[in-house]
Amino acid sequence: MATENKPKIVWNEGRHRFETEDHEAFIEYKMKNNGTVMDLVRTYVPSSKGGLGLASHLCVAAFEHASSRSFSIVPTCSYVSETFLPRNPSWKYLVYTEESKILKSSM
Repeated sequence: MATENKPKIVWNEGRHRFETEDHEAFIEYKMKNNGTVMDLVRTYVPSSKGGLGLASHLCVAAFEHASSRSFSIVPTCSYVSETFLPRNPSWKYLVYTEESKILKSSM
């Protein structure tokens, strides 16, 4: 059975991003709303690594991180909002809305 070669994505908390081990590809975020909302502001994959699905793997790492910490996500980055989320609608429940703000404040 063939195993998928999944790239290792690491959380670089100091630089506010998730990145490949070689630090060349990353998704950058800013924390908002007293640390409860993760704004995904930029995804970068160098052209030399294009077509490997790295942007999607970076998004999954960020969404898994947010989910495990009960954060909401603002998909400011166009890759996240226009490509990743339409292809992966199961993650849409994490997207920040005014409703999610009200729900979290009542918990």
